[in-house]
Amino acid sequence: MDKFVRLEGLVAPLDRSNVDTDAIIPKQFLKSIKRSGFGPNAFDEWRYMDVGQPGQDNSQRPKNPNFVLNQPRYQGAEVLLTRANFGCGSSREHAPWALLDYGFKAIIAESFADIFFNNCFKNGILPIVLPAAEIEALVHQVEATPGYKLVVDLQAQTVVRPDGHGIPFQIDAFRKECLLNGWDDIGLTLRHAEKIREFEAKRRVEQPWLFS
Repeated sequence: MDKFVRLEGLVAPLDRSNVDTDAIIPKQFLKSIKRSGFGPNAFDEWRYMDVGQPGQDNSQRPKNPNFVLNQPRYQGAEVLLTRANFGCGSSREHAPWALLDYGFKAIIAESFADIFFNNCFKNGILPIVLPAAEIEALVHQVEATPGYKLVVDLQAQTVVRPDGHGIPFQIDAFRKECLLNGWDDIGLTLRHAEKIREFEAKRRVEQPWLFS
């Protein structure tokens, strides 16, 4: 996965609590396990006026003009700002796949559902927990300021507003290291590729019947 070090990104406010994974990516899109191609169907039931289906030409579908991500000022947003208990519901890994494919690299919320929170790290998205008062202030600023951007500095563990005010956030040291280096579970294993090859070569000699 891509490294996450520092991001200066446009912010989109999803001013809702308890957004579940079925809202993030509806169940009919879970047939594929390719990890890509889900972005056009992120928040599908809120984003479009009809019911979406896999393989459908989304460019021809009627969009909901009242949904925040359809507003022109939020096109290209890389930071999603939302409320409490984001990512609740079923434990589908397709939810972070859809958000990442849409273009979001960081999600800022008051709290996250545990499984979704863990899945974000495994797929290169940085989930950030901030106090409710900070979220409230950010929502007001984003809605009042077209083109509002935040700087997310993972090394310094801060979210910096346009006025220079820095908001610290906590992150597990191991997860931080993985994001900074772009290590998913496979990447962590491949750091030991040489030792794995040596082990397999030795085993071929000592236990050849396993390879016959």
